[in-house]
Amino acid sequence: MKAKELQELRQNSPLDLQGKLGDLKAELFNLRFQLATGQLENPMRIKEVKKSIAQIKTILREEELRA
Repeated sequence: MKAKELQELRQNSPLDLQGKLGDLKAELFNLRFQLATGQLENPMRIKEVKKSIAQIKTILREEELRA
């Protein structure tokens, strides 16, 4: 994600971030399933999704520590 996208994520509520996190985890599951069955077209997408999950978890943890 770019810096602007991260700033926009930081402005979202924790509930919105939890929702996005759930969506990304589901997407990662589907990508891994496609990889196992040989149907994955873009293997780099797995790396991007993992990175996005980590970024959202980091933002959630920062909010947790601020409270």
